[in-house]
Amino acid sequence: MQSEQLLKMVINALEDRKAQEIKVLNVQKISNITDYMVIASGQSNRQVEAIASNVVEESKKHGLRPLGQEGFETGEWVLVDLGDVIVHVMQPDIRDFYQLEKLWGEMGKMPAANTH
Repeated sequence: MQSEQLLKMVINALEDRKAQEIKVLNVQKISNITDYMVIASGQSNRQVEAIASNVVEESKKHGLRPLGQEGFETGEWVLVDLGDVIVHVMQPDIRDFYQLEKLWGEMGKMPAANTH
């Protein structure tokens, strides 16, 4: 699956579970480990886990196995590594604290709507 197709699948999986503030960072020019980072918010531990679980389930339906998964035990920040796309699902206070969008810079930011 091409990275753009994978990105669309991820965004659809996030939207299916009502993820909020979905941001896509195109990091191809600044990272050699992934093409896109997707950052989204969930309002509770349970919602964060449900959103991330849906990303994992949808990727498996498309024949992809995540390379890594972290954070399901707490549900505050769950990372799903799909290779070309890395997904971060976070509670708002955690997201505000770590500010991944700022860390990775404005250079790669693109709205999720551009990927449909």
